[in-house]
Amino acid sequence: MNIREIELPGIGKKFEAITNNKDKLVIIIHDDGRRDIYHFDQEDYEEAIASTTFNDQEARQFAAIIGGMTYAPKSLETIEMAFDDLVIEWFNVEPNAAAVNQTIGQLNIRQSYEVNIIAIIKRQNHKKIHTPGPETLLEEGDTVIVSGERNQVKRIVKEVLSRRDG
Repeated sequence: MNIREIELPGIGKKFEAITNNKDKLVIIIHDDGRRDIYHFDQEDYEEAIASTTFNDQEARQFAAIIGGMTYAPKSLETIEMAFDDLVIEWFNVEPNAAAVNQTIGQLNIRQSYEVNIIAIIKRQNHKKIHTPGPETLLEEGDTVIVSGERNQVKRIVKEVLSRRDG
């Protein structure tokens, strides 16, 4: 597959790909996090026949599916065994979540959930914090990158990062 990358000043980046099946796909990644995907007619590469738009979180979830992070085809079984059940998930801290205005240490993330927060992208200034320490504050809208076993990552998302009712 041949992929061409094009800078779109003031918009983001455009990626054009022609697959081995001769399908043309275009992905536009907007600076605001949106992703547009276009599928073109094989007879006329100028005519889009389908398109969809994902927000940042949807795009990351979809990428995880396509990349085999949630399901590994049988041919990749040996790689899955090497990593056991390790997954990496991106998740935004939702309003009213238990994590809002708490530090990683206060939440006792490692000990209680057996996962690691490997990076955080702050909502306010888009600052990237690699390997955040226990003193790092989590705020509403921050993107948290968590690694761990699939069931533990799901648990922390549900119990700590997702909106609480009430």
